[in-house]
Formats: sequence, structure tokens, C-alpha cells
Amino acid sequence: MEQKTYLVTGASKGIGLELSLALATSGVEVILLARDTLSLKKSREMVQLISTSSSSIVCDLADNESIDKAIMALNNDFKKIDGIVHNAGMITPIMPMSKAPSDAWAENIQVNLIGVQRLTKGIYPLMQSSDHCRVTTISSGASLRPLESWSSYCVAKAGQDMWARCLAEEGKRDGITAISIAPGIVDTDMQKEIRSTNSEDFPSLSSFVGYYEDGELSDAKDVAKKLLSLITTHSIEQSGQRFDVREL
Repeated sequence: MEQKTYLVTGASKGIGLELSLALATSGVEVILLARDTLSLKKSREMVQLISTSSSSIVCDLADNESIDKAIMALNNDFKKIDGIVHNAGMITPIMPMSKAPSDAWAENIQVNLIGVQRLTKGIYPLMQSSDHCRVTTISSGASLRPLESWSSYCVAKAGQDMWARCLAEEGKRDGITAISIAPGIVDTDMQKEIRSTNSEDFPSLSSFVGYYEDGELSDAKDVAKKLLSLITTHSIEQSGQRFDVREL
């Protein structure tokens, strides 16, 4: 059986790293995509201990030039992409809409939504070259309900859910399916960032501190194990659907 190749964004830590390790363990060649940090290098080395053919590409989804360079590298180095996990994301600015800096608000939409579209469009021919390219976006409960001081994140995640549904609809003719999965509240750096927010800007801060102190955060490795099957085997009939890890 021909080896599958999956691209994972935000792969240097958290859920992205754990998914990359889980995919590699299942026999998949993984392309780790993330910003240029020491974490990306270390994560690639960890994955390569399992899958020697796996590799990494530097990409900052906040920077269109960086995205275009990643697109060029992917098209030059690979003949097909069998799956994408759009995991990279940002939560800030966490503050009321009336106070949030416009550039920071726009950057959130860029990273969580616009960059996802730009990257995917740029490698669409590689996706078409697969017998069945499976695309997964990592969603959030924030895509379904408004949370005070999270306006940019809520808007971006809601848009990302609809983006996946649109890709599912348009991708039918090209052998491409797309789903969204909400991973629940996971113990990642994003949660640390949330807990470090000024309580004056974020009225729900105490709730998120409580989730951590009460041990209610899920482990990223456990979440990755639960998501793996759906990411790698979801069917045409499931394409366009949104899933929640707590229901898997």
C-alpha cells in the first residue's frame, strides 16, 4: 500500500505535535508546518525517530509571503498530499471588541481563516493528485457561541467551520473531503495564554483558571489519539460535518 502524506499546521507543539506523532506512528509521512522556532526543529526530530521520511517546513500563517514560500516548497518537494490538518491558530486579542486593536483583530482572522484558505488553494493540485485527500480543521466551541472578549476568535472559527463545509461541497469532484473537529478544552500553550489575560479585559477568566486548577483540561496526547481515526478515515458521507471529540 502506498504511503500516505499528511500536512499538519501548528505542528511544533500541543495538539499539532501530538497529531504529528500519532500520524507517524500509524505509518503516515508527516510534513510539519509551523513558525521558525527551536520547537519546530525538536518536533521534527521527534517525528523522524518514528517516520524517517517526515519533514518540516517553516511557515507563519500571519505572513502571506511566508505562506507563499511554503506553498512553493510543498509543490516542489511533493507529488501529492493525502491529508491536511489545519491545527494552527491564535486566540488573541482577548479583550472587548471596542478595545481590541484593529491590526491584532485582523491578524487573528488572517491566521485562523485567511491563511488557511491561501495555503490550501496554493497546494490544491497536490490534493487533487491524491486518490482521496482528507482535510480536517480543528474547531472550537467558540465557533458556535459568542464569548465575551473573544470576538475575533469566535468569528474566525465560525468562518473556518463554514470554510470546511464549502470545501467539502466543492471538493466532491476532486476526491477531497473536509470535516471540522472540536477538541474540547486541552492543556496547551493557548490555555496558558488565556489564563494570563487581564481579568478586566476577560470577565470569564476565573472559569478558565478553574478548569486548570480542577484538572478539567484534556491531555493533548489523549485528544490526538481520539482524533486520529476520523482524520485518516473519514468518509465521503461524513464530509462537511462538524464533530466534537467528547462524542467520539
